[in-house]
Amino acid sequence: MPVPRSNRGVRRAARWALGLAGAAGLGVALAQAPLPALPPLDPADPSAIRVLLVAELETTLSAQMNGTLGELKAEFGKQVPQGAVLVGFQCREAQARASVAESELQMAKQNLEAKLELRSLKAAGDIEVSMANTELQKAGGARTLAVTQASYCSVRAPFAARVAKVYAKPYQTVSTGTPLFDLVSDSALKVRMNVPSTMLRQLKPGQPFKVSILETGKTYPAHVTAVSARVDAVAQTVELEARLDDKSPELIAGMSGVARFPAAP
Repeated sequence: MPVPRSNRGVRRAARWALGLAGAAGLGVALAQAPLPALPPLDPADPSAIRVLLVAELETTLSAQMNGTLGELKAEFGKQVPQGAVLVGFQCREAQARASVAESELQMAKQNLEAKLELRSLKAAGDIEVSMANTELQKAGGARTLAVTQASYCSVRAPFAARVAKVYAKPYQTVSTGTPLFDLVSDSALKVRMNVPSTMLRQLKPGQPFKVSILETGKTYPAHVTAVSARVDAVAQTVELEARLDDKSPELIAGMSGVARFPAAP
């Protein structure tokens, strides 16, 4: 006997509702299922402590004046010595102001010398000499300001470093405060970590330990340099800072690894 059309529609709606319910139930089951556990940091050594290598000095150099850059003398990843010029501005205007300030200073000096000579001949009074001396001091300050502003024309490395990032482009016009370079010092790296607070009784500056770096697969000697004065009350850990004993060229800031301390006596 054929099924009426109205009953067919009811049956299709029921099957569709059951399908939605099944999908929803599957979604709930997946949401409630526990996430797979992450593997331990080091299955062979559960006491290993994760560490991060950081640079001794790290900074972003910015433009100290408005102007147009010249040719870049530093490239990404390049090592630069302390005091090296990284980029220069096109600074004819600033140099001209410094030259004018130097000329005004020399003129003020000559004016003071003339006033002193006239006073010795009783042709000038003390007030005129005092005013000439004030003009000399004013001219000296203007010259110092102009020379300081002219020194901003060259952006120099404040310490021996590697160029971690270059923001500027050759012949780009920039304003004061525009980032130009990121520098990371190439001195021995520091090691930072959080250790369980229960280790405080065995930690002290100068204590040696080993650091295994994941990126290189090597182990390096290090020693503790500083222990934080505060314990994280929630995590029950204390921040520790250390330094690698030797400078290894293959190590760079941002690498990570694990630290292993000698067993407490």
